[in-house]
Amino acid sequence: MSDITIPAGERELPGYLAVPDGEGPWPGVVIVFEAMGANEDMRAQADRFAANGYLAVLPDLYDGAPWIRCVTKAMRDMRSRRGPAYDHIEAARAWLAGRDDCTGGVGVCGFCMGGGFTLVAAAKYDFQAAAVNYGMLPRRPEEALRGACPIVANYGGADPTLRGAAGKLERALDGAGVTHDVKEYPATGHSFLTMGTLPAPLGPVAKIAFGMGRGRENAADGWERIFAFFGEHLTEKSTT
Repeated sequence: MSDITIPAGERELPGYLAVPDGEGPWPGVVIVFEAMGANEDMRAQADRFAANGYLAVLPDLYDGAPWIRCVTKAMRDMRSRRGPAYDHIEAARAWLAGRDDCTGGVGVCGFCMGGGFTLVAAAKYDFQAAAVNYGMLPRRPEEALRGACPIVANYGGADPTLRGAAGKLERALDGAGVTHDVKEYPATGHSFLTMGTLPAPLGPVAKIAFGMGRGRENAADGWERIFAFFGEHLTEKSTT
């Protein structure tokens, strides 16, 4: 596990690379972080993928700057479905796919804000599988997701900010003809798949606004579904 730089056009983007034990090549995964940036919790998710046999890279879409200075611009990029953040995601995918220790097959996994990026990237770039975790849906989702790679998605039924999103996403993917596994967990809030915490005074506010902290007992099932889905649509196809 190491800090790395990713070629991104005429510049380099900082990132974090997690490499599985043993000998490759392995399928790759690009991790797209939550609004708080490339923190230890997001690095832990890259490590989780490496422990399950994936070459995982976490690009720092904020380019080393504090999240508080960058999150508004990143959210604008996410909603507009274009901009530097998407360019960085594609740069990370291309860099990973071109490595000798990668099979060339690459998936993408995003959390919160990163889940919104991941939904768009699933159709915009050459990913083989995508994991969308409590991600905001793009405008006109059926149109935006047409041609997307297979998508597995996790949502919490007690997340006030994404009420009904799972059902809307499933209908859009059905309409777009995209292979998918979408699940909403009852009595579960935002960010239930990871153990990240928000700095005070944001923590108490997030419990109310996002339902954070609720339903983390469902994390094991969510991760089991992600790895089963990636095993079918990324790992197996990377070795055939």
